[in-house]
Amino acid sequence: MDQVLAPFVGLTRGRARFGLDVAEPAPLPDQPVLLAGAAEVDITPPPGLPKAGYSAGAHDGAGFRTRLRARVLHLRHGTTSMAWIACDLLGGSSVVQHLVALAIADRTDIAIDGLMMGATHTHAGPGQFLGSDFYNRFASNRSGFDPRWTQFLVDRIASAVVEAYDTRRPARAAFGTTEVWGWTRNRSLDPHVHNETVADKRTDAQRKWVSINPDLHLLRVDEASGDAAPISAMVVFSVHGTGISMRSREYNADLWAYLVGELSRRIEMDAGRHRGAARGADIGRCVVGAVEGTHADVAPAIRPGRAGHVEAQRVGRGVGAEAHALWARLGGELRDDVELGVGLREVDLEREPSIDGITLPARPAVGASLVAGATENTTPVIHRIPPFKAGVPNRFARRSPQGAKWVIGSRWLQPVVVPTRSFPRIIAVQALRIGHAIVIGLPFEITTETGRRIAAAVESATEGDGVDQAIVASVTNEYIGYIATAEEYERQFYEGGHTLYGPDSQRFVAAHAAQLAGKVACDGLVHEPRSRREWDLRIASFWPAATGAVPDRAFSGAPTFTDPTADEDGYWEAIWRDAAPGDLDWHAPLVRVHRLERDGTAGATSTDDQGWAIEVRHLGKDPDAGASGAHRYAARWYSPEHRVGLRHRFVLVANRDQPQVEGPDLD
Repeated sequence: MDQVLAPFVGLTRGRARFGLDVAEPAPLPDQPVLLAGAAEVDITPPPGLPKAGYSAGAHDGAGFRTRLRARVLHLRHGTTSMAWIACDLLGGSSVVQHLVALAIADRTDIAIDGLMMGATHTHAGPGQFLGSDFYNRFASNRSGFDPRWTQFLVDRIASAVVEAYDTRRPARAAFGTTEVWGWTRNRSLDPHVHNETVADKRTDAQRKWVSINPDLHLLRVDEASGDAAPISAMVVFSVHGTGISMRSREYNADLWAYLVGELSRRIEMDAGRHRGAARGADIGRCVVGAVEGTHADVAPAIRPGRAGHVEAQRVGRGVGAEAHALWARLGGELRDDVELGVGLREVDLEREPSIDGITLPARPAVGASLVAGATENTTPVIHRIPPFKAGVPNRFARRSPQGAKWVIGSRWLQPVVVPTRSFPRIIAVQALRIGHAIVIGLPFEITTETGRRIAAAVESATEGDGVDQAIVASVTNEYIGYIATAEEYERQFYEGGHTLYGPDSQRFVAAHAAQLAGKVACDGLVHEPRSRREWDLRIASFWPAATGAVPDRAFSGAPTFTDPTADEDGYWEAIWRDAAPGDLDWHAPLVRVHRLERDGTAGATSTDDQGWAIEVRHLGKDPDAGASGAHRYAARWYSPEHRVGLRHRFVLVANRDQPQVEGPDLD
């Protein structure tokens, strides 16, 4: 247990006040050949944690449909060492990033400047691990910072970084870009077409399909020797993780699970590998990660009213196929002399509210249009009423630092209800140079046009230094709401109302990103974090406690089959009794389906809960448990391969103190 959070784990109330000094990076010896390593860990928590992204409209997680994972790509060349982390979470976290850097300090040569924590921005993963009271309070259906869950994330992610570091070997890499159309749409077209830089001002139905960021960026990394096996692929793409309805009660990685899964499947097929190989046993298995691009006004192109896994799978696998085509093309561009550079700047808005004559407001503010919700998930009734209604700017406060924003509760009352200290007050700007490209990590949800302007500023600042492409990644290292352009902000849709620091936010962040990128492109290493980071967060405990009870593990009755519908795949379901959620390891396998041999013995695993076919859900305490403390669970096998002439069986995998148990056959 890391000693930073240890005093707060198990507390159910109070505040977690902690901090750490940020060490200067040690000079690294020159590494003449590119080295790379990759690792993947499961970060699925037990049921019971609040899900983040839909605020009060979300639910506590009741199990999982697709697992949540963290993937790490480590690169080392010249005097630079980096680890790019991709998590199936709402966003990065300054707490997690800094504690992971501390945890790996004695095991790796990766300093905080090269440790970038990106995210898929799924709206079906837990919150309560962020670095501000505001988003630990309002991003989820329940409020508070959970030290136990945060420590779990730190431990799991740090272990993946160390594994990637320990398994690094000579490698070759290539970064490429392709355009992906038809799988995403602009959900906030009115503000987008109001940008001065957007020539086509039409708002007809067709415009939403082209008013997006279509760029899918992919970094391919292969071994440089032997059979040149793939090591990793890292994707940056722009689409909200909102393909699954807010009514869903299970944890899932949304469409990103299907995007990553499809790309992984195709890469492994190309490499002659098969999905039945033991996961984690082969360090040559390609680790595929993905993070958000500039997605704030971009939604998945799901069919209206049909949010769910069928649509999320259709979109995710479609994008994954496009990503694989790019991966294949990059095979001829791999090289081992890829130049690397890293930089981190943490801007303390209390001390540094200005840059290049651009000054942010002294106090952040929440706009009324935020309460109305985004266009595909509006708040009933409220979204129709001014000033909450989108597109109703405040005409009476133009001289206010918050411009056209209707400040909820007024600019005088809101600070009383939501103190300034509860908001994120440090903006982290990070840059990873990888060959000709530079990835800019920012803690905001960034609109399509905001991203283009930031990228243009970065490319201008790095011109002549061997960098010809800037790739902007959202929700990196923390979550601080949105950034809209000044013109988009003026319209006060959801994206503008959630831009906490006013209409000049885009220009302010672009100036910092350009400065940092220019230094990284020139010097290779830029170390500009705060010398000490401190957090003061209100505690809540959601992680279920271990009871120590070990009830008999057994299936209840025969599995049943439910026919498919237009919006849901068919599935077999099995119910069983087991230990309480806190007495099981949810980041380890729980359920498999075995194909049976002719003699009735279990044969090969047909599928397991590591992909997208099996859902595991907690049903609550068994009413007949008595003193045993048993709970009830359901496993669903979706789109099963069970056909006439084949026999299958659910199997509970040995987990913590519980043994393997075979269930009845599927008839």
